[in-house]
Amino acid sequence: MSRSIHPERHYSSRNNWLRAGVLGANDGLISTASLLMGLVAGGTDGRTLVLSGIAALVAGAVSMSAGEYVSVSSQSDTERADLAKERQELDRNPEAELRELTSIYESRGLDHALARQVAEALTRHDDLQAHARDEIGLSETIDTNPLQAAWASALAFICGAILPVLVVVVLPVYVMLPALASSTLAGLAGLGWLSARLGGAPVGRAVARLVGWGVIALLATYLVGDMAGSVFL
Repeated sequence: MSRSIHPERHYSSRNNWLRAGVLGANDGLISTASLLMGLVAGGTDGRTLVLSGIAALVAGAVSMSAGEYVSVSSQSDTERADLAKERQELDRNPEAELRELTSIYESRGLDHALARQVAEALTRHDDLQAHARDEIGLSETIDTNPLQAAWASALAFICGAILPVLVVVVLPVYVMLPALASSTLAGLAGLGWLSARLGGAPVGRAVARLVGWGVIALLATYLVGDMAGSVFL
């Protein structure tokens, strides 16, 4: 029976998708709720609030999707260029590259003979992979799909933004401010709890971080909306 090399669970393997998911949901919730808070404080009517919330949800999801697509594509292009350059160096001067790999392992604590032996073994196995991992710092093969990342980012944003949009759709304007504030902070607390549980981090710190920034965003836009409403309306 085969056994896993690493039977224990490592939270760091979740870093990429956890960061993107938390970032997208957090941005969707805070940005949409803050926008609506400012509009409510400025005296906007219910119909305009609903239209503004839906527009913010759609625009934010598309923006997050485009940003993630461009970011992942750019990163993949840069990594592929590095790999192509390294492949050229390996073909042009394999001995120099072997010495370079040996020196890397020596800097990590191996004596010269063992470092050379390890470098030779890894070079025979997959020279490009060895240099990609230990020289360039690419820990795994480039397989991130920009379109998948874009859709995931948009979906995460929508999951966050849908809460304040539902609040303005369902509730009357006269209870909008406390409803938006309480639902947003509750949503941020839930998001902080979930991200901490998935990432193995302290729950209290994660919740306090998200809720704290949420309070700042909501208060700032409320004050700006209130001042703008008194000036322009």
